[in-house]
Amino acid sequence: MSTQNRNTIKSILKLKQDGIPISMLTAYDYTFASIIDASEIDIILVGDSVSNVFSGNETTIPVTLNEMIYHAKAVMKAVQNALVVVDMPFGSYQISIEKALENAIELFKTTGVQAIKLEGGKEIAETIKKIVDAGIPVMGHLGLTPQSIHQLGSYEIQAKSAEAQQQLLENAICLQDAGCFSLVLEKVPATISRKIAEKLSIPVLGIGAGNGCDGQVLVMHDLLGLNPDFNPKFVRKYVNLNSIVSEAVKKYNEDVKSKDFPNDKESY
Repeated sequence: MSTQNRNTIKSILKLKQDGIPISMLTAYDYTFASIIDASEIDIILVGDSVSNVFSGNETTIPVTLNEMIYHAKAVMKAVQNALVVVDMPFGSYQISIEKALENAIELFKTTGVQAIKLEGGKEIAETIKKIVDAGIPVMGHLGLTPQSIHQLGSYEIQAKSAEAQQQLLENAICLQDAGCFSLVLEKVPATISRKIAEKLSIPVLGIGAGNGCDGQVLVMHDLLGLNPDFNPKFVRKYVNLNSIVSEAVKKYNEDVKSKDFPNDKESY
């Protein structure tokens, strides 16, 4: 597989420097990763959101390191252009810096991805620094951090007060100083996201964080309208794939029942 034109950490940073918005989308399997990669998306995230949209869990917490490795390997087989980032799942980096480094190396080495992503601020800065020093690029994640949902108590907007926004800014600077090459801000006011994007030299990608970020990220299943019951304000559904797939399956079922499928042309 040729990697001559593949996005790199440096090319993503240059997009920010040139004022070109960065696109990031999740993928969890070979087929969709192929489609997304051919569509010139800059970054593909093998997100721990696979726990929700693939495994049917209520939160991202149950997904394991081995499951993330499995999905990342499938995605990497398809990608020729995008930078691929994979989430470190809950429990894989919180025990100790040494254990976090061990798991990061396993995830990075066995999948072939170009970077990993961790949730958290100052409390994991030393962990990030250790991983970066080992030669593994790290993307940070602040604001609404789904792995901390039981601590946060809900999926509501974060950093609403002036004090919380100042803390968010300080955490963002801390992650940059720790060596993160980019940062995701999730579900925070657009004003503070813009301020952070202007303050940092690394790219800031938003999800529910307004248009002042250096780029945007969405979960693939949300963009494609696969779950009709999930309708947060920050999601734009570009197609109602749930309806399209449902109609196709119903038609197939009808054709089987009526013995219209397979017809003579579809038989050997």
